[in-house]
Amino acid sequence: MTEAHRSHRNRSVLVSGASIAGPAIAYWLHRYGFDVTVVEKAGSVRGGGYPIDIRGTALEVVRRMNILPRLRKAHVNTQRITFVDADGSTIAALSAESMAIGADGDLEVQRGDLTETIYDAVRETATFMFNDSIAVLDDRPDGIEVTFRSGARRTFDVVIGADGIHSHTRRLVFGPEEPFHHYLGSCFAGFTVPNHLGLSHEGMLWNTPSRRAALYAAGSGGQVFGLLSFRRPDPPFDVFRDPDAQRELVADAFPDASWEIPRLVAEMRAAEDLFFDAISQIRMTHWSRGRVALVGDAAYAPSFLTGQGSSLALVGAYVLAGELATHADHAEAFAAYDRVLRPFATLNQELANGGDTPLFPATEESLQERNAALRALSSLPAEPEQATYSALTLPEYE
Repeated sequence: MTEAHRSHRNRSVLVSGASIAGPAIAYWLHRYGFDVTVVEKAGSVRGGGYPIDIRGTALEVVRRMNILPRLRKAHVNTQRITFVDADGSTIAALSAESMAIGADGDLEVQRGDLTETIYDAVRETATFMFNDSIAVLDDRPDGIEVTFRSGARRTFDVVIGADGIHSHTRRLVFGPEEPFHHYLGSCFAGFTVPNHLGLSHEGMLWNTPSRRAALYAAGSGGQVFGLLSFRRPDPPFDVFRDPDAQRELVADAFPDASWEIPRLVAEMRAAEDLFFDAISQIRMTHWSRGRVALVGDAAYAPSFLTGQGSSLALVGAYVLAGELATHADHAEAFAAYDRVLRPFATLNQELANGGDTPLFPATEESLQERNAALRALSSLPAEPEQATYSALTLPEYE
């Protein structure tokens, strides 16, 4: 361990959020000798959720965390994707080979498998405060005093906001979300549904120019992941915290009687695990202020259209922890974190292409081009260059 690392031993850090970026940065900070506390408003680490990808530079992060073997065992191993037209007729059914799934060692795992794996790697070395959250931050010259919702008070050297696209930490430090919220023109609802079609290690995608629906079976069990997504001109900020209003908004966008749409809408209305949000990015000119820095979706959410949200969170956590370990002054560490990561984050955000991507076309012209390519070639439109996913070479911090 270098002299810089030794000077940080037992330096205290509070991390807000226990999804992916939070436990990941807690892992690295503990490894560098920091005293780490993670606060999470939920009662536990959240399981379940949709499948996510770990690609490019992020694969090296999980390898260095020594969790790559466990994640490889959890690999979803998708065998087929079927594209259906607006009336439910099949456009193309593509095999894993034609889609190049798993190329270059890429991983696809259920989100809950990733969160639980990272949590298991750090649960014995970091202090976790569940069912609590930050109420007040008082940034002082000698530390930052945190008042929690529970009423507890503690002082830390640094606070890290890893609490997602609607980050409460960001709101406390930088103000309302709207100036940083870059809307990509669509909203989505994800939820678990019964496997009525008997899907196994496969997905089905339904498209019109303004709407998308999907069913995804990570295995061959009785439940699959359902998705309904639709375009609208403005982000519905007024329904983000109102599940009943979310359900009505989604149902109104899908009056169709074709394919599995009526069943999906009915299941969405009854789902206990409904997750609704806008398809958006977070764009900020600075990811830190005073003794507070943001990581993952709180700082640079790329949107699920890029398939890079989890990978960016893992890479960002690695870089921020490493820079804090390398620099004695937190301001210098935050500046170095921004300098190292921002080009990579920006490059990956650009994959969203304004909301019009090959798998999720946003216009009639893009949809027809995709469908013609699928019918003629029986293969997916070209993926972004793999160089995008691996554009950052990880610094060596130890």
